[in-house]
Amino acid sequence: MKALRVVTAAALVVVALVLQVAVFPHVAWEGIVPNFCLLVVVAAALVRGPAFAATLGFFAGLMLDLAPPADHVAGRWALALVLVGYVAGLMRQETRTPATTVVATVAAASFVGTSVYALSGLALGDGVAGAGDLARVILVALLWDVLLTPLVLPAVMRLLTRLEPAGAR
Repeated sequence: MKALRVVTAAALVVVALVLQVAVFPHVAWEGIVPNFCLLVVVAAALVRGPAFAATLGFFAGLMLDLAPPADHVAGRWALALVLVGYVAGLMRQETRTPATTVVATVAAASFVGTSVYALSGLALGDGVAGAGDLARVILVALLWDVLLTPLVLPAVMRLLTRLEPAGAR
């Protein structure tokens, strides 16, 4: 069952990556697309916990860093999604997670992930936007991610929950 969970999580990341880099750039809002990889990592964090989600976040972020048309230093999304996976995993509860907690977790994760990505770009001199544009980019990314939460997270969380053994929590 563990191998099935890993393969399923990897497949979810690949689908999220394809949507993020191939489909949604056509409907970008101010040049910013929703971060489907982040949404998958948050869903995994809420179902499986911080260790699984941080590991998944690393691989999702690395794939995002290397997927064309990447124009930044590799590792920035990997760092951001590791932190997102760990922090969101701390929100995991032993009982059913209420919808408001899920949305709040996605909002916080989007803010943290996008901020880490943007600030690491400034620190590395790799940012294409100036410091004044960062607040706008973070806000638009947060809005995208929160708006897509009801469409993405319930299905991903349900799938990951079905793959978890009954006593695994």
